[in-house]
Amino acid sequence: MQSFRTEIENPVVEKDIIELANKIELFNTGKIDEEKFRSLRLARGVYGQRQEGVQMIRIKLPYGKVMSNQLRRISEVSDEYSRGRLHITTRQDIQIHHVDLNRTPELWAELERDDVTLREACGNVVRNVTASETAGIDVNEPFDVSPYADALFKFFLRNPICQEMGRKFKVSFSATDEDTGLSYLHDLGFIAKIENGIRGFKVMAAGGLGSQPRHAEILYDFLPSDKIIPVMEGVLRVFDRYGERKSRAKARMKFLLKDIGLEAFRKLIEEEQKAIEFKSVAIDAASYVASTPVSVEAPKVEIKNEAAFNLWKSTNLIPQKQSGYVAIGIKVLLGDFYTDKARLLADLVDKYAAGEIRLTLRQNIVIPFVKEELIPLFYQELEKLNFVEAGYNKAVDITACPGTDTCNLGIASSTGISVELERVIKAEYPQYLKNEDLIIKISGCMNACGQHNMANIGFQGMTVRTPDKLVAPALQVLLGGGNLGNGNGIFADKVVKVPSKRGPEALRRVLNDFEANANGKPFVEYYKEKGEKYFYDFLSDLQDVSNLTQEDFIDWGEEEKYVKEIGIGECAGVVIDLIATLFLESDEKIANAKEAYDNKVYSGAIYYAYQSMVNSAKASLLAENKKTNTHASIISQFDELFVASGKIALGSSFADIIYQIKAYAPQQDFAKNYINAAQQFLTNVREYRASQVAVNI
Repeated sequence: MQSFRTEIENPVVEKDIIELANKIELFNTGKIDEEKFRSLRLARGVYGQRQEGVQMIRIKLPYGKVMSNQLRRISEVSDEYSRGRLHITTRQDIQIHHVDLNRTPELWAELERDDVTLREACGNVVRNVTASETAGIDVNEPFDVSPYADALFKFFLRNPICQEMGRKFKVSFSATDEDTGLSYLHDLGFIAKIENGIRGFKVMAAGGLGSQPRHAEILYDFLPSDKIIPVMEGVLRVFDRYGERKSRAKARMKFLLKDIGLEAFRKLIEEEQKAIEFKSVAIDAASYVASTPVSVEAPKVEIKNEAAFNLWKSTNLIPQKQSGYVAIGIKVLLGDFYTDKARLLADLVDKYAAGEIRLTLRQNIVIPFVKEELIPLFYQELEKLNFVEAGYNKAVDITACPGTDTCNLGIASSTGISVELERVIKAEYPQYLKNEDLIIKISGCMNACGQHNMANIGFQGMTVRTPDKLVAPALQVLLGGGNLGNGNGIFADKVVKVPSKRGPEALRRVLNDFEANANGKPFVEYYKEKGEKYFYDFLSDLQDVSNLTQEDFIDWGEEEKYVKEIGIGECAGVVIDLIATLFLESDEKIANAKEAYDNKVYSGAIYYAYQSMVNSAKASLLAENKKTNTHASIISQFDELFVASGKIALGSSFADIIYQIKAYAPQQDFAKNYINAAQQFLTNVREYRASQVAVNI
């Protein structure tokens, strides 16, 4: 094994990093296969990218809050291990690209010096917990959701119940009924509410984007804040057990809820509560350490261009509920900026604000706690960084995923078309510089990392084929989506598909018609009134691919002729169906269970034992070429095929043994017995497997 060692004080984190280093060595020496290794590295934030031989590293930044020391640390790491570029995602993470796999453990160790993690930034886990970027400063918020997002993030990080789910799981917190956390498109979305003096949340469940967007349903109109962690644990247990695992396209929670219905889903959550250790988790919001603004006198500043300064103030300042302070919104083109700017920004907020920045869902930056008298100083300093472009969160502020720049799944360039569309709006529609009602988003493929299908105007990367079978980059034009607030939203309609080079013309036609016929209505209302066919009629001629020029075969931002190249997506990890590997994993999980038991973490011990039994049963079924789509189906099939037939004697049904996890509280005696049951079960199925192999030799 690799003799990698860290200087991390936290032994749990150190163990995590050393394990990654050891697994990399096993992978490099051919002792574990690529599929097995992929699932492990994804859960540690190490993600394959389009370019061969390098990795994208996703840095997990809960609710987008980044302290100045953390920003400096991320910058150092990016300079040392990458190329000095930082990319803000639509989930308030930072990504760095072109990292050597073998250096990822030491990279992670460097980040942890300032309490920055990669753990569970990718893979089939609870992803980054996102929140309104104005949490804690919003003039309309009933309370600051940051302590609740923080507590939930910490509770489920490394939690055994959510390490190997069928797909990823996304959670958001919205500070107000404006729902700027976009609850309606998350697996769980929390909207802050107060009822009868009690803090709590409206809870939305099973929303999602992708190729089949689904609006979340109301799980609870009001849930007291001490119940959000127990309820989420119940939801995760249900999703883990009943969620699809074989078909990646159907493995999100939105498909499970669609199949079984909301009431059945609620009932399953309630049944799980017996086995959940903490029935109530009171979150001490008062002890949450909020950033403290500095006290400093305003230096004298001379503004050279008063018109530009006033325009910037009109579009980039955010009111704060704290008297005498504002927040500053920084428009970050494509979410990309470099470490030299990051360091200077860290110095600026340290000296003149509260030592923190917030990353936003629209790939921007917010600086909270800026004294009103320091606004000219901040403008002057941010201007040096080219960070004073007007139009923060306005129509000109287009969201786009990395697309074909680095993503394996990218079909067409989302970044290239985004730059061009912003240029068109600024040059031809300057009035939209202050329009915050119109939202434009772009994704390079159907997976919707750019959230295109919830935008007023969305574009999705695709391809078109000419009559003589030539392939050109294209854009699906989507219209009419929008966030209506309080957990309500509309997904956009797919109207036409046009060659990418005609994207700007499609935008011009839509904006021209909006200008002429909306009569002051918001875009969502205007679109609903006109209807999909209306827009199809005046855009349909742009679909004609019989008259493409050579330029149409070159994507935005590119110089070479377009070639469609799609790799293997890694967003959800890959299911490993190797029998021997599954048995070895069962051994590992029993070892984990015993370690958790020795540490008196009985809930974790029980869940590791449960995972071991499911793995062992799955291995047995795969040996018989049976489907293993869900944990629940694995359990029922094992009973039918092996127990009822008398092939394997357990003394009872497998369901009776394994489903004790739902019936008993996580106490010491039950944990001990359950681990023993898992160990015995593994012994039984291994012996049966060995006998069958011997017969077939």
